[in-house]
Amino acid sequence: QVQLVESGGGLAQVGESLRLSCVASGSISSIIAMGWYRQAPGKQRELVASIALGGSKNYVDSVKGRFTIPRDNGKNTVCLQMNSLKPEDTAVYHCHARVLVLPTYLDVWGQGTLVTVSS
Repeated sequence: QVQLVESGGGLAQVGESLRLSCVASGSISSIIAMGWYRQAPGKQRELVASIALGGSKNYVDSVKGRFTIPRDNGKNTVCLQMNSLKPEDTAVYHCHARVLVLPTYLDVWGQGTLVTVSS
């Protein structure tokens, strides 16, 4: 059983910062990639940022230069540092991990945390 536990999020004003954290636990042999998705009301879920085992990072264009995705491999933790927040960043943010639980690869999701950016 693999579990992702998220923390952080909440309410912020335009231009402020928030930090999300996600910790993976369970019988994990290896974490292939971790990332954050978000889903705004009435919209499809989109990938916000991801980081692979080798350290390569990927960001959706709308957050480049504002968000970063630090990862602590030793602690199976990934964060999402969100700076210069905008109202359009309002969404439920979900942590995702692609993990190896021998002998199977699994896609695991967190429960989601709400981020609201108020103008």
